[in-house]
Amino acid sequence: MTTLARLLIRLRLLGRKSAFLLLVFLSSWVWAQSSGDVVINAVDQFLRTQTKGLPGRVQFSISPLDSRTQLTPCPAVEAFLPPGSRLWGKVTVGVRCLGDAGWIIYVPAQVSVQANYIISARPLSPGHPLSLNDVSTQSGDLASLPAGVVTDARQAIGKTVRNAIGAGQPLRAEMLMAPLVIQQGQTVKILSRGPGFSASSEGRAMNNAADGQIAQARTANGQSVSGIARPGGIIEIGY
Repeated sequence: MTTLARLLIRLRLLGRKSAFLLLVFLSSWVWAQSSGDVVINAVDQFLRTQTKGLPGRVQFSISPLDSRTQLTPCPAVEAFLPPGSRLWGKVTVGVRCLGDAGWIIYVPAQVSVQANYIISARPLSPGHPLSLNDVSTQSGDLASLPAGVVTDARQAIGKTVRNAIGAGQPLRAEMLMAPLVIQQGQTVKILSRGPGFSASSEGRAMNNAADGQIAQARTANGQSVSGIARPGGIIEIGY
């Protein structure tokens, strides 16, 4: 006979007051038995939801709670990721009580992301523009690699290498820079646009800029302007 069954039998034999006290105890006992499951289920659901957008195949394991953990009964819980955490490798997921109890508990987990990532197919020199022949694909656990690893060749092709890269090295976003569409000192076309009007003029670029970056130019009358760099030596200014 289970412990719960024995408690129910005793409940029938006791008076009303004693039965009430036993019910209070029983409720606490049931919560103590299930609180661990509530927390682990919240972490499991959180990781399943939050890792859906990650590339490749995601697997995770959650560490069980210490059997000595005591949690006050709570009507609802919410899982969250502490600030500054990334969602793979060794992670810690927080679970907070949304009721008056207000407790917070942190649960360790291990998240593995098996996916393809991009490596250099040959030694690359600084300033080299990447082509399809310069890169290759390799498969592995992204959790074991540095942050910012490129997982799609389209994110690398056409960009320029910042520093020397050895053959077989994983490419990271910080290693690459978008090609310049504005170069300091060149003559640029300044396009000014706003509701109901459009105007253009010429100027001289005051800095280098890639597509989408801020570019500055000086007009013929000496005025300095700033706008968005676009291919073809164009600086867009919106009003």
